Amino acid sequence: METYVSTDVAADGHGRRESRRQFLLGSGLGIAALAAGGLPQFARGTPLGKRPGIQLYTVNEAMRADPSDSLQRLRQIGFLEVETAGFGGLSAKQFRGLLDNAGVCCPSAHLHFDMDNLDRAFADAHALGATYAVSSITRSLALGSNAPKGVLGPGMSLDEAKRTAEIANRIGERARRAGLQFTYHNHNFEFADSGDGTIGYDLLLRETDPQLVKFQIDCGWMMFAGHDPVAYFKKYPHRFPMIHVKDFLPPANNAPMRGAELGRGAVDYRPIFAAGAKAGLQHYFVEQEGPFVRMSPLEAAQVDYDYLRAIGMA
Repeated sequence: METYVSTDVAADGHGRRESRRQFLLGSGLGIAALAAGGLPQFARGTPLGKRPGIQLYTVNEAMRADPSDSLQRLRQIGFLEVETAGFGGLSAKQFRGLLDNAGVCCPSAHLHFDMDNLDRAFADAHALGATYAVSSITRSLALGSNAPKGVLGPGMSLDEAKRTAEIANRIGERARRAGLQFTYHNHNFEFADSGDGTIGYDLLLRETDPQLVKFQIDCGWMMFAGHDPVAYFKKYPHRFPMIHVKDFLPPANNAPMRGAELGRGAVDYRPIFAAGAKAGLQHYFVEQEGPFVRMSPLEAAQVDYDYLRAIGMA
């Protein structure tokens, strides 16, 4: 969920990954494809059930100011599901009460995992009614005091990826015993080239138990790191029960990446949803990065919902 400074964390230093990213964004996955007439068949009868969700990090400031009103406004917009990113100073049980009052459910929660007290995170997930216990960042668990401070830092090395996979399997086993599904959420640093064409994200997929560890594709970060969610859905079916539906403004001259409302950035989500529906996708959550200079986060949430409705996913 955090915003990075560099747009090229995944680049190999010679521009090769950048050209691939530009190709992806300019190809059939680009927003130009939205001009095509008609909707694909999956959008007219999707097994996903058209239950649009939103990651609450998108409206973080509004949630801190008035979580009850913010949740009700999101429900009025049309969102039926939310994914948490903290509880705004409330307990998980208190937050669940606000969810129930607003008429939204919470199938997934981004949680803080303390390896010495995993039961606390699992208890929060159960209090929320969540099925998926998600880690949004595990670098401090894998690297300890060597973890990057502040901005999430350099790309994931293969050593870090191996340590992360081991930790993920351990959390996944404990989560299963607690009746939950552990899920790993990516940013863009997992796609750094280790020097021989190998990337940490692929190692994570290979070295984690498919039953213990699922993955939540943050499509925006993956796309802008030069990789294609559609390809991952095809190669690893049933590993990705959830996605973040995120977009960025087209990159310009290596400037910091800036979040965009869906349909106003560079990603066409129709082929991504089509591939996901075939690969076992269950939930999808809008998430928008800042800065919010064109409109407020809640206004952006309305634009994002309208995009989902336009492509048949709401």
